Amino acid sequence: MTSPASPIRRAMVLAAGLGTRMRPLTDRIPKPLVEVDGKPLIDHVLDRLADAGVETAVVNLHYKADILEAHLAGRSGPPALILSDERDALLDTGGGIVRALPLFGAEPFYSINSDTIWIEGIRTNLVQLAAGFDPATMDARLLLAATATSIGYDGAGDFTMDREGRLEPRHERLVTPFVYAGAAVLSPRLFEGAPAGAFSLARLFRSAVQEGRLFGMRMEGTWMHVGTPEAIAEAEEAIRRSTA
Repeated sequence: MTSPASPIRRAMVLAAGLGTRMRPLTDRIPKPLVEVDGKPLIDHVLDRLADAGVETAVVNLHYKADILEAHLAGRSGPPALILSDERDALLDTGGGIVRALPLFGAEPFYSINSDTIWIEGIRTNLVQLAAGFDPATMDARLLLAATATSIGYDGAGDFTMDREGRLEPRHERLVTPFVYAGAAVLSPRLFEGAPAGAFSLARLFRSAVQEGRLFGMRMEGTWMHVGTPEAIAEAEEAIRRSTA
């Protein structure tokens, strides 16, 4: 049974990064064009957004921007694509969204990394993420994966989560049960007072924690961390097992 469409119709796709850990593949192409299971990572992401009912996606460009732009020009929607050009300066995740923020108006929107990939569960994760977003109490609701069972991830996690879904960041030298899976619903309120120039979205997440307005949702299915060339085969094997 498929989930109903998300009430959120716009998304920010973060695609400007340098992809240094994916070298040597990213010596010739941007990381969003690295293929997993025969399809570029960014196409996996855009197809997920289309499945959730997103009508317009803003994609930022910096590293090897001409190559990525040419690829995106060959796609037919949905979603319709708007390019946010960062050729002049790499703005990191937070600064990149701030530059594109006027395109989203006053409504919440998805933010999603162009290299995040997961095996969907019974319900559409992005739709469920949006369905539980309450702008009166939340500045952000993050899609979270299990630290211990995510494919290709060997880190210590990012967050703990209480019964209401409120998040606390991992303290140094501790292991936490949840890792940020690279997708979120964000309120424009999160960016009030944001700095100019380049900065990480994590900076705003920390501010939201202090106000008790950072929430999360454990995803259904399996998240795959495709951070290096070696991780591609592991992700592809997981996909094959899920469809066998």
